[in-house]
Amino acid sequence: MKTKLKIALVAHDQRKADMVDWVKFNAQYLSQHELVCTGTTGGLIKNAFSEAGIDAQIECMNSGPMGGDAEIAAMVVRNEIDLAIFLIDDLNAQPHEADIQMLLRQCRLHNVPIACNRISADLMISSRLWEDPTYKPIEQSYIRFDRN
Repeated sequence: MKTKLKIALVAHDQRKADMVDWVKFNAQYLSQHELVCTGTTGGLIKNAFSEAGIDAQIECMNSGPMGGDAEIAAMVVRNEIDLAIFLIDDLNAQPHEADIQMLLRQCRLHNVPIACNRISADLMISSRLWEDPTYKPIEQSYIRFDRN
């Protein structure tokens, strides 16, 4: 597949500390790829990398409630995102729920892997398939199913 990925990192307010901790744990791996983040999350990740003395390519969009989730969803549609990590706060309502659902839906439709918790994120970034030049994801198929 690809050796250099474009990875989207998004975290709700109650999950930002968890995202920063995850990013620090995986800093060496993540610094080898391009990162795109929603605004506040991106700022926190930049600070974490800076404090650790790690140079990384990080692009920040708007904050989620100000359209950052929608900006990243548009990047998914344009096939600019290879992997998304979205630590969602499932315990509190979000004012921009429609944008959140749009990002999740576009990842599903466009066959972009999306992790919504740390263990799935760890499993996805450690997959040997990222570096396997013979692996080609199969296009998704939406075929009518007749229950006769």
